[in-house]
Amino acid sequence: MKASDIPKSSDALRRYVVGFALSAALTLASFGVVMRDILPRPMMLPAVVLLCIAQLVVQLVYFLHIGASHGQRTNTGIFVCTALLIAIVVAGSLWVMHNANTNMMPTQLLPEAARTRD
Repeated sequence: MKASDIPKSSDALRRYVVGFALSAALTLASFGVVMRDILPRPMMLPAVVLLCIAQLVVQLVYFLHIGASHGQRTNTGIFVCTALLIAIVVAGSLWVMHNANTNMMPTQLLPEAARTRD
């Protein structure tokens, strides 16, 4: 890492303040969408999810320094691999639980009806 790659403290402080301001604005926006009934009910959840994703991107870029520049490629690669592994584990777990629920469900008979069948 070269000395030119290290941000000056005033630049770093400015980036953190901008990241904090954006995060606070996105948090207040999502709070406002729900509390002020700005949008119709069916649009509230998609709006909050979009604001959540925007806040995730802001925090990744401004606080975790995830980006495409040469000094940040290692962080970005590690983050992408971690996110992929988490997605695989979550998707696999949901798949297994769905198959177990589908294939191992008992019949819809009441205990009395099951006793009379025997």
